Amino acid sequence: MDIWWNSLDLFLKIMWGIALVTSIIFIIQMIMTFAGMDADGDIAGDADGHGDAGSAPFQLFTFRNFINFFLGFAWTGIAFYPTIGNRMLLALLAALMGLLLVALVMGLFYAMSRTVQSGNIDIREAAGLTATVYIPIAARRARAGKVQLSIRQTVREYDAMTDGESIATGRQVRIVEVMDGHILLVEEI
Repeated sequence: MDIWWNSLDLFLKIMWGIALVTSIIFIIQMIMTFAGMDADGDIAGDADGHGDAGSAPFQLFTFRNFINFFLGFAWTGIAFYPTIGNRMLLALLAALMGLLLVALVMGLFYAMSRTVQSGNIDIREAAGLTATVYIPIAARRARAGKVQLSIRQTVREYDAMTDGESIATGRQVRIVEVMDGHILLVEEI
């Protein structure tokens, strides 16, 4: 190994040094991400120590992008070293590939972020839908029971009351209205 290292010129030694260090950091970041320990340290704090992720969802100058740039830069420099004799041209190509890698990773994360769904459901959308009684509902709004409702491809439980007779578990009901923003007024079907 010592003979191999000593036979390299300064440009290639720098490229190998950058490639090895950034590759190790990249592998550690990847392991931490998959293990759920990713705490992207790209959050700016104010004087009180409170963090602010900034207004832009994807920031260009982050530690992760720094590592991605130098990963692409160094490995491109090493890969094209034998074929491109002009070191300045090789450094320019390596820098462009580093920027391309950063752009690709940012684009990938942006595309993944667009697939995230909000877990918020507007309960007012439930009016007119049918549900199944989960906990019996007492007659004439005496005591709330619970219903299970399928809304936006998810099953949710909501408190429910009725103006009619008691409704037993397992019965089908129609949602008449939403009261107080969270209690469903239902009628048996």
